[in-house]
Amino acid sequence: MTRMAGKVVLITGAGKGMGRTHAVRLAEEGADILAIDLPGEQSEADLAETARLVRELGRRAVTGTADIRDLDALTAAVQAGVRELGPLDTVVANAGICDNPGPSWTIDDDIWNRSIDVNVTGTWHTVKAGVAELNPDGGSVVIVSSTAAIKAVPGASHYSAAKHAITGLSKTLANELGKRSIRVNTIHPGAVATPMTINPTTFARLRPDLENPTEADVAEVLSQRMLLPVPWVESIDVSNAVLFLASDESRYVTGLQMVIDAGQTQKVA
Repeated sequence: MTRMAGKVVLITGAGKGMGRTHAVRLAEEGADILAIDLPGEQSEADLAETARLVRELGRRAVTGTADIRDLDALTAAVQAGVRELGPLDTVVANAGICDNPGPSWTIDDDIWNRSIDVNVTGTWHTVKAGVAELNPDGGSVVIVSSTAAIKAVPGASHYSAAKHAITGLSKTLANELGKRSIRVNTIHPGAVATPMTINPTTFARLRPDLENPTEADVAEVLSQRMLLPVPWVESIDVSNAVLFLASDESRYVTGLQMVIDAGQTQKVA
C-alpha cells in the first residue's frame, strides 16, 4: 500500500475516534504521522496508543499536545513534529466538539463561544500552523466538518453555525492557496459510530420516549433518517475519504464538500 508513501501528515484530534482511524489508515498507505491532541494524562495516553498503532505499521509517528484554540501552543507542537519528520504534505483538521444544549434562544454564551472557538477558530489555527510547514511543492488540506454544515440541526445551532462557517473558510482557503498548489477540501460525515454518537447522553436525546435507551434503540431511529439501510457510518468510511483527498488521486480536486452520510442529507421523506 503506497498511496501516501513518503508523505508526512498532521492530524489534530488524533488521540481517539476518527482522528486515530485517520492516522492508522494513512499510515497503512505509507504516511508518517504527526498526531496532536489536547494536553492531559488521558489524552497523552490516547496519543501514545495512536503512535503505537502507526509504528506497528512500520511508519514514523510523533505526538504533540496543544489546545487548537491556542495558536502559539499548536504552532510549537507542529514545528517540533516537523523538525523530526520533515515538511508536511497534508494537514487534516479533524479536532472538534459537539453537544446539543437545546433551542437557540436557550444556549448559554459559554457553550456558544466554546463551539465557535474550537470548531471555527481552532480549525483556522490548524490550517494556519500547518500550511506554514507544508512542502514547497504544495499539498492537501482536509477539513473534517459535518452534515450540520449542510442541513439544519435543531437544538444545536451553535454547532451548525460553526460548521457552516468552516465551509466558507475552506472555500476561501481553496482560492487563496490554489496558486501554491495547495488543495483545500471538506468532508461532511453524518452520524459516525464513535463516542460522539455512541454515548448515553446522545441516546437519551434521540430516544426521549425511553427511560434507558440502548444503542439498538437509537439505531432504530437513526436508520429511518438514511437512504441506505444503516444507522450510521464507521470511522473507516470517513478515513477512506481523507485518504482520497490527501493522496495524489485527487490532485485536481479542490474546493469540494464531500458528504459521507448514507444519504441522510438527501432524504426527502
